[in-house]
Amino acid sequence: MKKILFVATSLFVLNSCTEKKNDPIVEGKVKRDVIAFAPKVTGRILEIRVEEGDQVHVGDTLAVLDVPEAKAKLSQVQGLLKSAEAQKTLAQNGATPNQLKQLRAKKAGLQEQFNFAEKSFNRAKAMAADSMMSAQAFDEVLAKYMGAKAQLDAVNAELTEAENGIRYETKLAAQGQADQAKGALQEVQIALSERYIIATSDMMIETISLHEGELATAGYPIFNGYIPNKVYFRFTLPEKAIAAYQTGQEVEIEMPFLKQNVKGKISTIKQLTRYANITAAYPDYQIEEAIYEIKVVPADLSHAGKWLTNATAVLK
Repeated sequence: MKKILFVATSLFVLNSCTEKKNDPIVEGKVKRDVIAFAPKVTGRILEIRVEEGDQVHVGDTLAVLDVPEAKAKLSQVQGLLKSAEAQKTLAQNGATPNQLKQLRAKKAGLQEQFNFAEKSFNRAKAMAADSMMSAQAFDEVLAKYMGAKAQLDAVNAELTEAENGIRYETKLAAQGQADQAKGALQEVQIALSERYIIATSDMMIETISLHEGELATAGYPIFNGYIPNKVYFRFTLPEKAIAAYQTGQEVEIEMPFLKQNVKGKISTIKQLTRYANITAAYPDYQIEEAIYEIKVVPADLSHAGKWLTNATAVLK
């Protein structure tokens, strides 16, 4: 009788162990949205104004860089802008009264030269017709006449342009050069403003990857951390267990390290790749099974500040 009772008890205990083994614990992790701040320009770090663990807010200055190249470029661009603005003003205003006076005086002098050359040419032409002048001498008079006429035509064209104003195309080109110089100046000013690494959102700083005096390259993250109150729970389940959960389903989560239960809602369910991060410490799935991720958003975030990132959570 005792032997039968012992065997029955053993079978009961074995059956209980088997049932417990077939009901595995679904473990996951506390996760937070990660954010990083990196400089847009390359420079040497002059000052770091925050420390690891600090809570920063939008607009806070995290670090200051030294960008000597941008300072040198600023002086260069300012000089180009002054030159372009002067050219633009010159094109818009046209010739000055003094320039017009000089051109008119130049025209008067060339007009007298042309009149004399024209008289000489007419005399030479008559003499050449009577065979009283050699061909060489006539050619010399003709060349002087043609040269005087060309000079007079040139000064007439120059005076007409000065009196009528600068051409529209010239004004447009001067305006384009001025706009280009302004754009270059704005670009340098933006680069100088980027010496200050400013927080664009609230953040709890976890790591600072560089120190004062080190070179920070553009795009390299210096400050890494978490966005406050952007907390969720991440669980990974095999294909055989995912059918028990649906998007929008309300669940309860146990947090062993706080001895606290939290209610939440499943926001997404998605398949993971073979080499994705598995949150369970002892994943129970077959090699041919697909693995899925369940993201649970807590209903109450009032105590989220106490939840440690990557701490273990249990899906009830």
